[in-house]
Amino acid sequence: MILYPPAKINLGLNILRKREDGYHDIDTCMVEIPFTDILEVTKSESFEFVQTGITINGIGGTNLCEKAYHLMRKEFEIGPVRIHLRKQIPVGAGLGGGSADATYTLLAMNQLFQLQLSNQKLKELSADLGSDCPFFVEGLPQIAQGRGEILTPVELDLSNLYLVLLNPGIHVGTKEAYDGVSVGENTVSIEEIVQKPIDEWNGLLKNDFETSVFLQHPNIQRLKESLYQSGAIYAAMSGSGSSVYGIFTEEKNLIDFNSSHIIYKGKFKNMK
Repeated sequence: MILYPPAKINLGLNILRKREDGYHDIDTCMVEIPFTDILEVTKSESFEFVQTGITINGIGGTNLCEKAYHLMRKEFEIGPVRIHLRKQIPVGAGLGGGSADATYTLLAMNQLFQLQLSNQKLKELSADLGSDCPFFVEGLPQIAQGRGEILTPVELDLSNLYLVLLNPGIHVGTKEAYDGVSVGENTVSIEEIVQKPIDEWNGLLKNDFETSVFLQHPNIQRLKESLYQSGAIYAAMSGSGSSVYGIFTEEKNLIDFNSSHIIYKGKFKNMK
């Protein structure tokens, strides 16, 4: 079985407050994009995890795909599998690649062993693996609140627009991104803003991480500015960074845009 865990981008991200459990309450809109890892899962005589492509630091057993498998093995009577993850989505890039890989491992187990788990059950399981994970169970545009696990579908169609996704090769850790961030400044809900015409988003739809991350990494800010200079109707950093994206109305702007940092350039697609 071969699956294609997709990256996501955040359309705006408000950091509302710090919680007693150490996490933060957020308000954001997450959208899948057609840029994916490759996940192959097959039944096997013994468990095996293989990772190729972009190197992921960490010792054996720490990859989220492995954790997802062992979570399912603990909950249900499933046999061993061989997992091969071809990593193409950069790590520490604000694109949710690791979360997608983990969730798609759960989806693969559900299909491979015919567990017939509901989406709600899969969301509950994936929430144990990471705050972004439940989003990828259904993958449609959703407003994410709480730690990111409280999801509400939102009507949003970007399929006729074009996307340029840039990554400068900088790893931005979550703790680093939260250092110096301003909490609770944006009071208008993300859902309210994304319902407006996209040419009104600039100036309204903000990512609270940008202030602190841009101070530490000015090159990321310059990439965002380059997207606007090339005709983007909206540009922003995704999540806690370091990737930035631009949304364009015309393909010719994409053809004219040249950067060594491009990791995806093309039309938005309805992923599911």
